[in-house]
Amino acid sequence: MSVRRLAAVQPASFAFKPATLKAAKVWMENFPAGKQQSAVVPTLWLVQKQEGWLSEPAIRAVAELLGMPVIRVLEVATFYTMFMLEPVGEVALVQVCGTTPCQTRGSEDLLAVCKRKFGPQNHRSADGKFYWQEVECMGACSNAPMAAINDYYYEDLTPESFEKLLDDFAAGKKPKPGSMIGRQGSAPEGGATTLIDETLFNGSLGKKIKVPNLPVKVKA
Repeated sequence: MSVRRLAAVQPASFAFKPATLKAAKVWMENFPAGKQQSAVVPTLWLVQKQEGWLSEPAIRAVAELLGMPVIRVLEVATFYTMFMLEPVGEVALVQVCGTTPCQTRGSEDLLAVCKRKFGPQNHRSADGKFYWQEVECMGACSNAPMAAINDYYYEDLTPESFEKLLDDFAAGKKPKPGSMIGRQGSAPEGGATTLIDETLFNGSLGKKIKVPNLPVKVKA
């Protein structure tokens, strides 16, 4: 595992927004008294959704809220790669899957698009709008290649459709997530190939079957 460190430049302070603090307390209430530290992962996630990333002041604030040593919260924040430890793009955090199924389906071409448009990975673009990185398996192998943009998956990508997605985000649009070729979930390209005869599952065949009335034997 690569070493994950806090950003060199840190804000002077951090404050919970009321909605974030309220949600964090709901998580804390899920655990017995004295066990609020069990809510550390969801609380850090709520902070990241508020700020876009986890700063050192934010980590200290979470530690104080949960009654934990700061080092314990820091251990969690630096262990899980879902937590971003430096500022990300104001518009989008782009995570391109580079694991084998996606790679064999063209993910390297998607990575090339990001490099051309935004520069090196793990850095914000020059305009501060985008931050991109290559990640490992995101569990959408059957719809490879794919990328997560902010909170959603975009699948069955080509370099052309991927670049259009990024341009739409830059223009302030909110593209619909999912398959870019119109697949339903991970169904085959072009639509279903099995169970396409509705009579197999709509109950109509059952109406045609006549069940004989069998005599019932009653024991004395």
